[in-house]
Amino acid sequence: MAMQFLSDNAASVHPKLWEAMRAADAPQAPYDNDALSLALDEAFSALFGRPCTAIWTATGTSANCLALAAMVPPHGGVLCHREAHIETDECGAPGFYTHGAKLILLEGEGAQIAPETIDAAVTAIRKDVHQVQPQAVSVTQASEYGRAYRPAEMAALAAAAGKHGLSLHVDGARFANAVAFLGCTAWEACQGAAALSFGCVKNGGMSAEALVLFDQELADVVRLRRKRAGHLQSKGRFMAAQVLAMLEDDLWLANARHANMAAKELAKAAADRLLHPVEANEVFLKTTAAEREALYAQGFSFYDWGPDAARLVTAWNSRAEHVAALARALAAL
Repeated sequence: MAMQFLSDNAASVHPKLWEAMRAADAPQAPYDNDALSLALDEAFSALFGRPCTAIWTATGTSANCLALAAMVPPHGGVLCHREAHIETDECGAPGFYTHGAKLILLEGEGAQIAPETIDAAVTAIRKDVHQVQPQAVSVTQASEYGRAYRPAEMAALAAAAGKHGLSLHVDGARFANAVAFLGCTAWEACQGAAALSFGCVKNGGMSAEALVLFDQELADVVRLRRKRAGHLQSKGRFMAAQVLAMLEDDLWLANARHANMAAKELAKAAADRLLHPVEANEVFLKTTAAEREALYAQGFSFYDWGPDAARLVTAWNSRAEHVAALARALAAL
């Protein structure tokens, strides 16, 4: 069996989530009216220390795109990084869900954007009917290269968006890993956001994400859009059960800390090969094709990241012996 560093999406489901789903397999009201789905708002309001609405979805793509569709009209635009997941890995879903809204691509080191980049992009757009007017900013926490926005940076991004009348969406596919690294509160890691896609599948879930909405008007729109998009599952209690189990006793943070520690061990072994600081559970490093083949031959699975790089991803269930073996192999390259 290959030693798995391909993706945290490939990790197994945490036993506590299996237990929660099994316990949910009992007659209840369908759709959103079961006790578990109704409990999400209170659970997330407690986590973030402020009132919010939490809606389960089946995928991170649907969470991201339902949020953006509620924020942005078909003639509007979304400012995001050129390497944001919504641009590079969602097959045009944002445009599909928004019925045509444009992604306005920004630059920034480590797949992160800065407040001044938002200012410059908005300023460059004429305020007339001939150009797409931005309506929202979307950032990823942690970014596509595993970089975490510090609380002060997130606050500055929210302020920059707000100055221009833009809503802020946070793609939190690896939000738990960012919070575990930062050691801050959940709200500090996404402060100022109107919506957060709270990732679970990459962190030990099976088939559930949570879309957390800090704006009730957005929540009302998202519920209708979720149904229209075919994502309102009649037995949604199984998804709610996964999300609630993830929050119980801070399992979401414990899982992320384990993954982050494993990535840190690999980063130490990779040394000057690192392409980005390791702040979550992704390790990007310089490698030749021959070096990658040598690692594959030793039983390690991971993604090539272009001709001269590799991406290694750790997970909540990364085995200590596998991490140690890969660390030794990296050090020996």
